[in-house]
Amino acid sequence: MSDLFATASIDNDTARPLADQLRPRSLDEVIGQSHLLGPDGTLRRMIASGRLGSLILWGPPGTGKTTVARLLAYQIGYRFEQISAVFSGVADLKKVFEKARFERLSGHKTLLFVDEIHRFNRAQQDGFLPVMEDGTVVLVGATTENPSFELNAALLSRSQVLRFESLSLDDLRLLVERAEALTEAMLPLDEEARATLLTLADGDGRALLGLVEEVLASAKPGEILDAAGLLTVVQRRAPIYDKAQDGHYNLISALHKTVRGSDPDAALYYFARMLDAGEDPLFLARRLIRMAVEDVGLADPLALPQAVAGRDAYQMLGSPEGELALAQVVVYLALAPKSNAVYTAFKGATSVAKATGSPMPPMVILNAPTKLMKGSGYGEGYQYDHDTPEGFSGQEYFPEKIGRQKFYEPVERGAERDYRKRIDYFERLRAEKRGG
Repeated sequence: MSDLFATASIDNDTARPLADQLRPRSLDEVIGQSHLLGPDGTLRRMIASGRLGSLILWGPPGTGKTTVARLLAYQIGYRFEQISAVFSGVADLKKVFEKARFERLSGHKTLLFVDEIHRFNRAQQDGFLPVMEDGTVVLVGATTENPSFELNAALLSRSQVLRFESLSLDDLRLLVERAEALTEAMLPLDEEARATLLTLADGDGRALLGLVEEVLASAKPGEILDAAGLLTVVQRRAPIYDKAQDGHYNLISALHKTVRGSDPDAALYYFARMLDAGEDPLFLARRLIRMAVEDVGLADPLALPQAVAGRDAYQMLGSPEGELALAQVVVYLALAPKSNAVYTAFKGATSVAKATGSPMPPMVILNAPTKLMKGSGYGEGYQYDHDTPEGFSGQEYFPEKIGRQKFYEPVERGAERDYRKRIDYFERLRAEKRGG
């Protein structure tokens, strides 16, 4: 294990990136992830037991996944072997497996760390299963993407998924202090600029240390930067957000649920975050239309026209003016009375339709365009509702096979209060007409 950190003997080599110079030498030095590395943390319990099972380390970049994997191997006395799914193929995996089998004959256990494991395709992921099952390697995979979507069920069933969290502001502050101690230089930033620097890191420790290096290299002698000066020195990092992956789904879920929860401020915040990260405004417009029909529904019949008008306004105005129309829709939907009665009714009707096959509608409501159909009873006895005194005939419209069903139950909020009254009125009339 003498090669755990091959660079350990050249601490004074300032050419190495600051993140590498500050890499922890023990689990006690790792910043963050106290839920895993604290006294009662999952990994601490594994180490205490002396046994290490296969793991999937899931979390954002710069949260210590690679470092923790290395230190785990060192702590338990396993060989550490590292590959990246970005640069490795089947041939590389075979070589690693053969080497691990050879080392096993010599009594050496291997921890195989696979970075970006989600980049391997399904067949390649299946290739790990035999060597995991026979103990050739203990697999520790790292991924920034949701394992539920990106990894095979068979691989997941043989591994424990551990969630790594973004570093907190306190964690990042401690990391800056360590960097200042190592470099023996205070960052030339005022308090506001220091706070801004932590925010720019977005929970990514590696990115923070990169920013620290930029500041130390760029600042002039005796210069103290304020927040505005800091932003001119370092390029602002894009938010951690992949429009096709986990960040995308997390934020659209947050937006939808804050609208449903009638919190316009939180809804605007998530809406603005998605726009700031480069989300397509028309995608957001489509989702707002969905929210209007799913969560507001007939409690406010104007919600859907508002959402559609917001989309149309964006298409007419373009960016950046058009985003304001969508922001208006966000606030409108968040403050509107809520009802999922139509959504629930539609799901219920769909379920019954799928379960009951294709029963014939009542003959009375079928058209009879031919003499044969008319002679067979199609349309016989049909009552034209407009010709009745109440504009309501009370006829039965459900197929006889399934009988009368109840799907739509209005809530007592907003405009649906009136729909409740209308339904009660028609049900009373229907009962009266059938009783007569």
